[in-house]
Amino acid sequence: MSLSADFAKEVRKIFRETWTTRKGRKVPEPEDLGLGNDAVELDGTVLYADLDDSTNLVDSYKPKFAAEIYKAYLSCAAKVIKSEGGVITSYDGDRIMAVYIGDSKNTAAARSALKINYTVSEIINPILKECYSKTNFRVKQVVGIDTSNLFVARTGIRKSNDLVWVGRAANYAAKLCSLSPDYPSGLTAAVYNKLHKSVKYSDDGRSMWEKFTWNNMAVYRSTWWWKL
Repeated sequence: MSLSADFAKEVRKIFRETWTTRKGRKVPEPEDLGLGNDAVELDGTVLYADLDDSTNLVDSYKPKFAAEIYKAYLSCAAKVIKSEGGVITSYDGDRIMAVYIGDSKNTAAARSALKINYTVSEIINPILKECYSKTNFRVKQVVGIDTSNLFVARTGIRKSNDLVWVGRAANYAAKLCSLSPDYPSGLTAAVYNKLHKSVKYSDDGRSMWEKFTWNNMAVYRSTWWWKL
């Protein structure tokens, strides 16, 4: 069978096969799903943590330095996410994706964003300056968060596959990372409206989030951090 005929057979199979879906009670692993039209549906909050201006980093600095920046940022972000109950679903170059489920998923994700901001501002950048005193490079980043129903399926081929996350939250959380790193944390109104007051307001009652319009919708951004 030619490669073209093989492709045509596979595409017809995908389009014609009936989907088997079930409600998820946990964030699935790839092996939890078949390679056919098999899916898990769950209500989840998606967080993307994205290193800003990585193109300039790899173009202007030595590979070892760039790799150290990647490793420092992604390692710390991952540990924050896991400490808040998030499940890391993928690493994609200079960013990390995580999913939170449960009653406090939005608050946990927002607190993760604020903790990642603290980590970058108060730990990574000071140590970077200490170790590389002659460079002006400083780590900047943006975390985007949204919540929605998610349709999770397994995609790819045998021995080379992963999960695909279909739903607004996965799309919007990633796109929020394109916002200015001057506001390192961004989330949709759907997330903000379900936050516990502890991650909405400071101890003295000041709002930690600023409302603005993005893509004709209300979203919230923040420069605040949450101390570890």
